[in-house]
Amino acid sequence: MAIIDLVMPKMGESIMEATILKWHKKVGDSIAMDETLLDIATDKVDSEVPSSVAGKITEILFNENDVVPVGKVIAKVETAGENVSAPAPAPQQAPPPQQEEIKVTPPYIPNTTPAEVQSQSTNNAGTNRFYSPLVLNIAQSEGVPLSDLEKIPGTGNEGRVTKKDILAYVAEGKNVPVQTQATPQPETQTATASEEKEESLQLQKSIPGNVEIIEMDRMRKLIAKHMVDSKHISPHVTSFAEADVTNMVMWREKVKKDFEKREGTKITYTPMFIDCIARVIKKYPMINSSLVDDQIIIKKDINIGMATALPSGNLIVPVIQNADYLNLVGLSKKVNSLADNARNNKLRPDDTQNGTFTLTNVGTFGSLMGTPIINQPQVAILAVGAIKKRPVVIETELGDTIGIRHMMYLSMSYDHRIVNGSLGASFLTAVAKEFEKWDINASW
Repeated sequence: MAIIDLVMPKMGESIMEATILKWHKKVGDSIAMDETLLDIATDKVDSEVPSSVAGKITEILFNENDVVPVGKVIAKVETAGENVSAPAPAPQQAPPPQQEEIKVTPPYIPNTTPAEVQSQSTNNAGTNRFYSPLVLNIAQSEGVPLSDLEKIPGTGNEGRVTKKDILAYVAEGKNVPVQTQATPQPETQTATASEEKEESLQLQKSIPGNVEIIEMDRMRKLIAKHMVDSKHISPHVTSFAEADVTNMVMWREKVKKDFEKREGTKITYTPMFIDCIARVIKKYPMINSSLVDDQIIIKKDINIGMATALPSGNLIVPVIQNADYLNLVGLSKKVNSLADNARNNKLRPDDTQNGTFTLTNVGTFGSLMGTPIINQPQVAILAVGAIKKRPVVIETELGDTIGIRHMMYLSMSYDHRIVNGSLGASFLTAVAKEFEKWDINASW
């Protein structure tokens, strides 16, 4: 017999932990290969985790709602193995078979952790404390051994060591007071949950009037945290532009029936917008970047995220990878597929990873314009408003005239640490012009 360790799978390059939503099996249950073992949630997407082995579950190490670091053992499965028999010449009875400890990560999810981080994480296997790749990299470059790292008091969530903590430790000559207990015990977590319930009851009693108190769901809490963090990280500046999208509207009206009949998918404005944005990003590569400490990382891949509303009212941002390599048909099929999967909770973890720029359509809800919040670690997000017919001045060779045109406002928020007003306004104006010069006779 062999005991197999099942570990929390890595759901993407930036995902370092996941929340256990539901166990589909309990201790003593049998499980088949690829049968769903549990549901987990990250700050990007909810996913089912299948078992990579068949056998009987002997131990479950975490409870529902626990937050578990990637690579941590979450369950043990006993599998059928070959019996270990004694050598033929030996007359004595064969020794009992040994139980072999094996760690298995579900094979369908790639591990993209850098080698140096994997090495230090392996050395950290004996501790319950979790360190981010950034903290491990700083520790390695500053010569801070793991034994010293474990002693640094953390100010992050659940006592984690943050970048600020380890830099302070290094700056103070590595004489920061140590802490003896880094990981909260289950009793403390239970007490905290009870305290939260008590606080909720007290809040309900203290608010006067006829009110209803609704507990924020997990995704709404994550979104709220990300929005606040983004405002703290990036100094936001928003620029506005106006685009005459009459050609876009007329072209879509002309081709949409034939497009759907021939391609088997609808043509919406979103892939048309993304097609134009991808072309403009190539002219302004600084828009397609991120900031790590004092280094600007310019992304060569153009991966455009599209904010999508969910039935719950929350938003998720699936990503169109390498959008500049797709034609209008490919973009339409990808956009519609991702949007449908998002609404039906069928997105894969990779569908929300590695975005480099985000488009959000506030016009879908009737807004003329908006001031969107940057999706970290990106440096810009573009919002398109509702398309409205308005009388506008049209310049012609024979003079100015007034006509009814389809007009739309564009707004872009950008990180002023990297993108100054000149670059931000120039990029936004170029996108508006790209919308305006859409070829009304274009084929697809």
